[in-house]
Amino acid sequence: MTDVFTIPPRAVFASDPARSRGRRFPQAPSTTRTAFQRDRDRVIHCSAFRRLKHKTQVFVAHADDYFRTRLTHSLEVAQIARSIARVLGLDEDLAETLALAHDLGHPPFGHAGEDVLNEAMKDFHGFDHNAQTLRILTQMEHVYPGFDGLNLTWETLEGVVKHNGPLCKAPGDCAGLPWAFTAFDGWEWLEPHTFAGPEAQVAALADDIAYNNHDIDDGLRADIIQIDQLLTLPLVGPVFEQVREEYPDTSRNRLIHEAVRRLIGIWVDDLLAESRRRIAQAKPQSADAVRAMDTPLIGFSSGMQEDIAALRAFLMENMYRHYTVNRTRTKARRMVRELFEIFMNEPELLAQDLYAQTDGPGGQRTARIVCDYIAGMTDTYAMEEHRRLLSMDSYL
Repeated sequence: MTDVFTIPPRAVFASDPARSRGRRFPQAPSTTRTAFQRDRDRVIHCSAFRRLKHKTQVFVAHADDYFRTRLTHSLEVAQIARSIARVLGLDEDLAETLALAHDLGHPPFGHAGEDVLNEAMKDFHGFDHNAQTLRILTQMEHVYPGFDGLNLTWETLEGVVKHNGPLCKAPGDCAGLPWAFTAFDGWEWLEPHTFAGPEAQVAALADDIAYNNHDIDDGLRADIIQIDQLLTLPLVGPVFEQVREEYPDTSRNRLIHEAVRRLIGIWVDDLLAESRRRIAQAKPQSADAVRAMDTPLIGFSSGMQEDIAALRAFLMENMYRHYTVNRTRTKARRMVRELFEIFMNEPELLAQDLYAQTDGPGGQRTARIVCDYIAGMTDTYAMEEHRRLLSMDSYL
């Protein structure tokens, strides 16, 4: 039996690469790729994307080769985003680009590292991983001779900064946002007061689908949570029970994989059904019409949102706060804090090119240089750098 799938026609409200609002620095169009395909390739080839392979998702990157990292998570989000975009008639390449780029700004050790950097930078405009992603894409990648950053299209940058929805109440009313957003000289150009385009909305929810379901997978394989604990959860429990009944003699490994596979399918189907309902009701005629709506066009049903909330509460209590995860998290926090304090007080310990940009111990420029340096580290590099600085058994 062969799979049969017919690609739907392009939606009238899909983003059109031929009508992109363009790039900050004009460039001749590619002869082989659309504007969004070109963006995707630039993200894939940038150094920040490569570093995701050794950055924490839930478990520290060196803990086990089978646990997910930021890189494998981003690839999984991209696959889900492309599938959803294809069915809805949206631009798959833009959805994929946004999925691949959404985690570029994460520091080592995930949210534990972010919390420490934000606290350490409280007198220097703070730190936020989503805002750091924008800085990476527009300033911190130094590969092109004509400009800093990757010079991505308006649609990609807009989708990245609005990964969690609108950031401002109205044009110019952006009080309380992380500094790295509002410091971007094209900030108002990105229209932060509106919703993102449809492909960005798809990528954001594909992120939810991927990390919630794959965290179940990683948690079970790490023996932090057990299948029997999941059976009381709505949606998740019935799926695991169903797989057990259908395959009573299958291995635990196959049972987990099959249940998680089905769960992802259920989430995707719910998202498609609810989004089609909203599309039929709103009848948007362009991507800009989607941005101008008062509510998201893409979303889960209310019933699915309740099931998601129950799962997240379970994972928070039983996995993310598990004592083994807590022990790793506290070590990670201490490591990042000590790295920041050492470099902040002794910037001459930085490599010469970085040291040349600082303004002395405790200075504002020093703080941002140190923060950027640490935020760009992988888990493994942060551990090695910490060892080099604090252990007499380690040399340059």
